[in-house]
Amino acid sequence: MKVENMRSSNGNKVANQFIVDGEYYGQQGQFFQSYDSVIAFRPSNGNATTLDRNKWDYSRTTSKYRNIFLHETTKETETKIKSGEYILADLN
Repeated sequence: MKVENMRSSNGNKVANQFIVDGEYYGQQGQFFQSYDSVIAFRPSNGNATTLDRNKWDYSRTTSKYRNIFLHETTKETETKIKSGEYILADLN
């Protein structure tokens, strides 16, 4: 398992925001972790991204870095949840 801090726009490590390479239900991919909570899992094979149902939109800081991880806005994330493109589950 590989864990690394997310980086700011100037390349500095961001405290408490992590990208974790790992496995979820047999799929390899990357987790986004904010502080002690897993927020999202993006599989490498292109299958649906999974967001934690209770923490995906937990705070302004979590949302900021989740948006960076997913390369989209909160509005785009909400649209993908409503359409079923993203799955909500308990990741914690």
